Amino acid sequence: MFRVGDLRSSHIVGANMRAKLIKSKQTQEGEFIPLDQTDISVGFETGDDRLFLVSPLVISHEIDALSPFWEMSQAHLEKDDFEIVVILEGMVEATGMTCQARSSYLAEEVLWGHRFSPMMSLAEGFFDVDYGAFHHTFEVDTPSSSARELSLATARLEAHLYWSISSRLDEEKWDGPNLTGHSEKQPGSGSANGKGGVGPTFALGVTTETQDQSGQGELNGSVTTDQSESEA
Repeated sequence: MFRVGDLRSSHIVGANMRAKLIKSKQTQEGEFIPLDQTDISVGFETGDDRLFLVSPLVISHEIDALSPFWEMSQAHLEKDDFEIVVILEGMVEATGMTCQARSSYLAEEVLWGHRFSPMMSLAEGFFDVDYGAFHHTFEVDTPSSSARELSLATARLEAHLYWSISSRLDEEKWDGPNLTGHSEKQPGSGSANGKGGVGPTFALGVTTETQDQSGQGELNGSVTTDQSESEA
């Protein structure tokens, strides 16, 4: 992220933003390319690179698989050597002339895990902009690993949860009918034998029903015997 603002008395119209990563690299074939330039996406696909600079704006670059910072961790950033060049182009409203402003950031000027502090406040029905806080940042909790490492860790965690849930569902699918059949069979066999014995059960509802039937058999033996024979 970086912040841009217009300090002119006249506004810049038709403003757009570009960013470049300048870094020397060596290809897989062994060729050394000094000061290689790579585009840094700041919203060209979505139109977010076209700005309306009535107030300071924070420009963000999303680090995804296509980003040049995809495999960069905090430790890698501290050792790396590169430069980020941002270019703001637009037309001066008063004169109609095209203007361009550029700024650059070295690797040691990039702050890992920081956000820009708010610089706008509402006062007496209008917004007040404090340009003294233009460069102020505050630290936030940010992992030190690269975006690629975070993506792999998230994928492994989702895969582990998926297989854990699938295995648990398979166990319930196979164990469910066995438990139900065993529980339903015990009350019938106990009443048919007339012994009043109750075997081990796994469902609380079946256990309560079996105990109630046994109790009724002790109070009204003839009635319970008829019900048991009919159920058998």
